[in-house]
Amino acid sequence: MTISLTDMTADAQAAVRRITTTVPIGKVRVGSCQPIVVQSMTNTDTADAKATAKQVAELARAGSELVRITVNTPEAAAAVPEIQRRLDMMSCEVPLIGDFHYNGHQLLQQVPECASILAKYRINPGNVGFGRKRDDQFATIIEIAMANEKPVRIGVNWGSLDASLLARLMDENAALDKPSDASVVMREALIRSALDSAEQAEELGMAHDRIILSCKVSDVQDLISVYRELAARCDYPLHLGLTEAGMGSKGIVSSTAAMAVLLQEGIGDTVRISLTPEPGQPRTDEVVVAQELLQTMGLRAFSPMVTACPGCGRTTSTYFQSLAQDVQGYVRRRMPEWKVEFDGVENLSLAVMGCVVNGPGESRHADIGISLPGTGEAPVAPVFMDGKKHSTLRGEALTEDFLGLIEDYVRNRYPRRFPTN
Repeated sequence: MTISLTDMTADAQAAVRRITTTVPIGKVRVGSCQPIVVQSMTNTDTADAKATAKQVAELARAGSELVRITVNTPEAAAAVPEIQRRLDMMSCEVPLIGDFHYNGHQLLQQVPECASILAKYRINPGNVGFGRKRDDQFATIIEIAMANEKPVRIGVNWGSLDASLLARLMDENAALDKPSDASVVMREALIRSALDSAEQAEELGMAHDRIILSCKVSDVQDLISVYRELAARCDYPLHLGLTEAGMGSKGIVSSTAAMAVLLQEGIGDTVRISLTPEPGQPRTDEVVVAQELLQTMGLRAFSPMVTACPGCGRTTSTYFQSLAQDVQGYVRRRMPEWKVEFDGVENLSLAVMGCVVNGPGESRHADIGISLPGTGEAPVAPVFMDGKKHSTLRGEALTEDFLGLIEDYVRNRYPRRFPTN
């Protein structure tokens, strides 16, 4: 009999995850014995310390446990100490990761304080340097990382793959009696770039448990194939994510389609959903999607989840939709305070249902649920708590009354982290 991850308890899930080393990144630990870590990346000009610190704090408050910033210019590198100072003033302790391309070796040398403040460096082997300079510049970054006791992520992207490595593998493939398809060679080049660079880092003295790998592509099936093979060939922790997931529903579907398969197989230690922000939408959307992916798979719990009816001809009123939206918004607003005050509240389950067909049953399955009247039903809304009918709501104050019941339930159900005398 095959047992899936979602059939298991959290402890059992951890036991079937791919075995890796554990890498410390500030106070966060990434690896097979640790919870899968959510991370994100700012899109501000890093040289603007005020705007960047503000967005880092917003991402951290939304639940990003690691936040990456672009360090691409001397001005950006020089701004890192000020960004950290502003985060300290806001009591924001999220580890900052520096993303380096082309000139990372120079910036880390020129601004030693940047090198010491960042919790991790991300290196792209495809553009760390070219020709003879590549090895020297890669070595410089690794040596600075070791001097500052910082881990690194060696992150390969197929949009910036080492051209010389790819050309060599293509030539070797062409010489075979039965050459592989070019896409197979491309995937192998991604994997080899990551593994060869990790081996080079260790030869320079980098500890094995200070390296994380990623091999990002934009195609769902390619990502699954690459990470399956990469996971089979090393025990480094792996960072999952599409290079460019896209905008809106396309980005969400692509990311979840790829990562859900890998996570279900126990592959992946940290994730990022690389959504293209829609105009006016917050950067924090990608954090919420990552959390919901892990939570719906039963791998982690971040915030109370609301089960809501999709609606049909029995629910011609849209009131239940508004109530579901109000409930979801309310618990997200309250979670920053709840999680400080109450232990385990992130596991709370809620249901907002629209008619008598599934409403009472789904509501009973949730910790607290409400079944609203459908078309032609009596204008009353029974509320269920812990599988039993608790009360019946009606009237114009129904939303406020239900939110009040949720608040009372949290206070009565979950133990306080700091009990009052």
